[in-house]
Amino acid sequence: MNLSLLLKNFPHEKTLETLPRAYINHSVQFKKICSPEMRTKVLEEVGLNIFYFPSEMVTGCDLLSDSGVTTMTSEQWAALHKGDEAYGSNAGYFLLRDQIRETFGEDFWHIETEESPNAFLFHQGRAAEDAFFSHIGKLGDNLIIPSNGHFDTTEANITANKIEPQNLFCEEFKDESSSSYFKGNMHIGRLQSLLETSANRIPLVFLTITNNTGGGQPVSLQNIREVAELLHSYDIPLFLDACRFAENAWFIQQHESEYQEKRIPAIVKEIFSHGDGFTMSFKKDGLVNMGGGLFIKHGGLFHKKYPKMLDDLMNYQIMKEGHPTYGGLSGRDIMTLVYGLKQVTEEEYLTARIRQVQNFGKTLADAGVPVLQPFGGHAVYIDMNRFFAGTKMTPGDFGGISFTALLLAGYGHRACELGNFAFGSYDSVSQKETFPEVNFVRLAVPRLRYEEQDLTAAAQAIQKLFENRDKIPPVDVIYGKELSLRHFKARFRFRA
Repeated sequence: MNLSLLLKNFPHEKTLETLPRAYINHSVQFKKICSPEMRTKVLEEVGLNIFYFPSEMVTGCDLLSDSGVTTMTSEQWAALHKGDEAYGSNAGYFLLRDQIRETFGEDFWHIETEESPNAFLFHQGRAAEDAFFSHIGKLGDNLIIPSNGHFDTTEANITANKIEPQNLFCEEFKDESSSSYFKGNMHIGRLQSLLETSANRIPLVFLTITNNTGGGQPVSLQNIREVAELLHSYDIPLFLDACRFAENAWFIQQHESEYQEKRIPAIVKEIFSHGDGFTMSFKKDGLVNMGGGLFIKHGGLFHKKYPKMLDDLMNYQIMKEGHPTYGGLSGRDIMTLVYGLKQVTEEEYLTARIRQVQNFGKTLADAGVPVLQPFGGHAVYIDMNRFFAGTKMTPGDFGGISFTALLLAGYGHRACELGNFAFGSYDSVSQKETFPEVNFVRLAVPRLRYEEQDLTAAAQAIQKLFENRDKIPPVDVIYGKELSLRHFKARFRFRA
């Protein structure tokens, strides 16, 4: 019998619930032996601030961030050795230019030399945001930049330039019973109302894909299209915070019927066809350890309204980062980014990456831990309001900080509080604490780094804390309560 005919009538891999990983390990690093007592001592020394805890003592999963902690591929390591460290016009610069045009669209890297450049490289995404918003802030007073969800440092860069950030979360995001796959969408009704009253104060709107502040939830192409059309009717540009663009495209392919037969690269092109520019930390869906960029669509609405800003941005880039052809990046970093942008849109990679996050989330949900569902592409978010429901923990007790400290000290897993403390603020004059709309602990899964056993161990540890949540004590803030970006700097202690 012919083998192909036999396979048609015989069970094969597509009938299995568990498939092999889409990748193999390139190298192995053994962890430092570290006891709970050792971790506890050091964590107390750094005031329970997990950002200051030595990474080599994280014996479990380091879920603090998915930014810059990707395990790079063999192709990227090989490309690193071909890095050209020339000060001007290194070889990788031209390869990256072509890859940006291929991935996002030709208009995002215009190559006519007689015009000001519209593509700006930086050493990371925050530097790109700083450059952009420092120039936007010069456009006028009392400006507003709405978003579906500004992340912490994005919001801080906006605020630092005396611009008001606003988050317009969609209705489904706050509805625990909603099964919408696109809880990261922008609220169209709230955006319309804001435009009707304040369009003259809005220089642009930011749309974050996926919505990190909003639980890592994706944004539908329908929502992207509707936001763009609405803004353009008011002559307002749309910018994308594109850190996780490929993961967002995967969700569109999986859950928007008209895109299920389209390949990921085609969906990415359509997403960016609606934007007038974007910022990106390449440390996420660039699959690299360092890098960022600002890209303004040639001939787009923003380019037409503010043509002089392109040269101003180039001057800023030269002063802060270096020559525009390397923008604060080494030639090695640029070469790894070229290959990272090639590989990140491969469907096999994206399916394996996102399924891993979803399986991790399902393990927690099956154990009763209150997590935001459906799961996003890069992290699982624990809803700390529901986690501590029925206990004595109050918002001002900052239970998320207590949880992350105990998870790290007792079990060796590091997570990040993104809730009442990170996104809240304290007014030292009125002595009042303002709490945000969201109160999460984020479990961000690094790309290509962990296996099922690692994440299962983390899930079991979290389950133990959930079962004993009434015993988790509150914390007092002993330093930094009134500071901006306070979660990066503050110190805590458990309340006696």
